Amino acid sequence: MNILDKIVLRKKEEVASAKQQISIATLENTPAFNLKPYVFADFLLDPNRSGIIAEFKRKSPSKGLINGDVSVKEVTMQYNAAGASALSVLTDRDFFGGSADDLKIARSSNNIPVLRKDFIVDEYQILEAKAWGADIILLIAAILTPQQIVTHGALAKGLGLSVLLEVHNDEELQRSLCPYIDAIGVNNRNLTNFTVDIRTSFNLAEKIPNDFLKISESAISNPQTIKELKEVGFQGFLIGENFMKSENPGKAMQEFVAHCSALQD
Repeated sequence: MNILDKIVLRKKEEVASAKQQISIATLENTPAFNLKPYVFADFLLDPNRSGIIAEFKRKSPSKGLINGDVSVKEVTMQYNAAGASALSVLTDRDFFGGSADDLKIARSSNNIPVLRKDFIVDEYQILEAKAWGADIILLIAAILTPQQIVTHGALAKGLGLSVLLEVHNDEELQRSLCPYIDAIGVNNRNLTNFTVDIRTSFNLAEKIPNDFLKISESAISNPQTIKELKEVGFQGFLIGENFMKSENPGKAMQEFVAHCSALQD
């Protein structure tokens, strides 16, 4: 059993437990459930923003503890100030050290879209995301059938959420495209063994229809890479570990964005 299989198995157990503790009616009656979400595309395409989806991530299965000493409120506000187009917040506890509270704090502290970064295997998690204040959900093609992507995407869009579909290869891309997706994220990290290869994004760039926002995820640590990804059509860049491994993630992003701007001048 690889890492992804273990995560999915645990996630199904978590969802079953959550359903026993908090009913759908309770989720639907939370104050955040009736808030109008921010529109991902509006911020990602804003020329005054960086295109970076800045991620708050304490740990990962491949790296272990990345940064356990920082505040989600402080870091996400610094990301926002540095020009993030959106925030990505891990809500998986067992493998990534995240929580629902992290997302709620990020949402209440910022005025840009927040992505619930998790492994969605059940529609209940989409309702959770809405109740916690998320604006964007992540659907991972590797763990969902094409029909599940349609069903989950339709539910999310009905709630006003933006949908980011994550793919790792052309086969996942072609079988997963549907009208309920706003953005295609190419994950340069192989989720079965957590190795990374930035060439994954370059290989898939032209295969993603222009109807969708194009996002490159993971393995981005050099401003020159952003420049090259933009040249092949990518509009968004999910970066977490590169910032989180520093003592001051917000400052690390600020310096990174400054270097990106210098390359474009």
